[in-house]
Amino acid sequence: MALVGLMLLIFPLAACDPSTAVQFSDLQLNIPPDALKAPVVRPVPDSQKLHVGVTLKMNQDWLKKMEGTKIEPGKPSHLEDFAKKVGIDDQTYQKFKDFFSPQGIALKLNKLHTYLTFDAKASTLAKLLQTKFVVRKYNGREFYGPETAPKVPAFMTSSIESVTGLDNYSSKPVHTLQGLTQQTNSKQQATSSHQLLTSGQILSTQQASTPQQDCSPPDQTLFPKDVAGAYGFDRMWNKGWNGQNMTVNLVEIDGSYRDDIQNYFDCIQFKGHLSVVNVDSAPQDALGESTLDVQMAAGLARSVNIKLYQTDGNADDNVWGRVNDMLQRILDDNTNGANSGSVVSISLGAPENEVSQDDVRALDSTLQQLTRVEHMSVFVASGDCGAFGSRQYGKLAVSYPGSDPWITSVGGTILQVSQNRQRNQEVVWSDNSGNSCKNQWGSGGGNSILFKQPSWQNAPGTKNQYSRGMRQVPDVSAAAYGLAVYFKGQWGAVGGTSAAAPIWATGMALVNQGKMQQRHSFSYGPQTFYQADKGQAYFDITQGDNLYYRASQGWDFATGLGTPNLDAFYSAAP
Repeated sequence: MALVGLMLLIFPLAACDPSTAVQFSDLQLNIPPDALKAPVVRPVPDSQKLHVGVTLKMNQDWLKKMEGTKIEPGKPSHLEDFAKKVGIDDQTYQKFKDFFSPQGIALKLNKLHTYLTFDAKASTLAKLLQTKFVVRKYNGREFYGPETAPKVPAFMTSSIESVTGLDNYSSKPVHTLQGLTQQTNSKQQATSSHQLLTSGQILSTQQASTPQQDCSPPDQTLFPKDVAGAYGFDRMWNKGWNGQNMTVNLVEIDGSYRDDIQNYFDCIQFKGHLSVVNVDSAPQDALGESTLDVQMAAGLARSVNIKLYQTDGNADDNVWGRVNDMLQRILDDNTNGANSGSVVSISLGAPENEVSQDDVRALDSTLQQLTRVEHMSVFVASGDCGAFGSRQYGKLAVSYPGSDPWITSVGGTILQVSQNRQRNQEVVWSDNSGNSCKNQWGSGGGNSILFKQPSWQNAPGTKNQYSRGMRQVPDVSAAAYGLAVYFKGQWGAVGGTSAAAPIWATGMALVNQGKMQQRHSFSYGPQTFYQADKGQAYFDITQGDNLYYRASQGWDFATGLGTPNLDAFYSAAP
């Protein structure tokens, strides 16, 4: 009896000590070795909160089954019923909780069982993972991370695809927004009077115009009707397709001013609605990116549902983890709507070599699920530094996530229209002024260093003297210069592939609206654009360059397949 009592005393104590209870393995965070050797400048404060995301491996057989599921517009998808097949099962999840819960760490698992998150103090995680968290200085900037490889139970490593949030090595994402130039306006309001849109707010057009409305954008800027006339959106409108019951999801790391959005909505007589969702924490400022994206979508589909997912891009933690959390929130919100033909637009990025492998793996997994499981089309701006996504002139590079193979990468053009809003001339958007890129060099394009060329990227021009067997960017393009945007109480001219991505996303929403009504199906994924490369689906851009790659007939590294001829694209899309 004494022996039994002793054993009962020892076993609980052992269970409280992870190092004696289970076998442990090193968790590799895939930070470059030179960075891990960089000098330690200080420890991470014990009280600092770390927001950690764990991307879980997916069952590839079930992933293929979900991808091949028949699209049935209007019917709920009930994807949660298959979550334990695609992601981890309940038993595995319980093992994760058994490891973290004794330390007071609460886990949150997404609806598809493919991603879990938690928050914990640095001191708590250091003890649990048998390491210390330190700040290092590398290449002129500081980042935090584990001093030595974190240790986790061996069973976890077979379930984990990547872990984010234990470090913030990656460079922060940058808006692909070309400089905002505003006209002087007597109605300009003091910035301090503006209120940022917050979570839960819903905006739509007001019933009656107010004297405060300002609906006079500068001359020589493109208003929605100009873009619509040039690209055939107006022909979709004439068929009654204005975005009713369709959703455009926007991913943002800055905020928008309520008064700016309301003024724009009133000017265009917006009949849809905008809902706002804060993820992790609310943005602290508005830089124009979110405003541009909302106004592009609203102006081209005036009855559409816009869901604005936003976070604080100035946070000191891993902002890419926040971006992934926003995409995961879209994934969760759409688990019952995989038959709805929804789209996502993302207008941010960073050079491929400045995003850690774990951040790339996490985002790639989520983007793959959005496309293959939930049948969504994700559009990402290709970047605004021309062929030099590195932001260093002469150093060829592309931007991530604009290079991911599960998204449609969107480059930029300079569009000119006639007085009757017909497409007059269109060339590659580029500007070789200045020694440093301030988002003005032009349409991002080139070869990825991370991803092989997908089999679907096959069209006239995709095999040329610059091809390297890698993912080629961009896929398509749209106007990226001189678009009218209302920001901080006045009109201005905005550009960048930031504008081009939501233009294409909104166009795809209208195409899917029509296809669901007439064909009882819809298109999704980047392969769609290569399958539709026939007839007059695109306006082929053959003039200009992005400071290295010239536009040419067929696909090219400056503008991809071309800009939308939406009515013809609707007919050609599978």
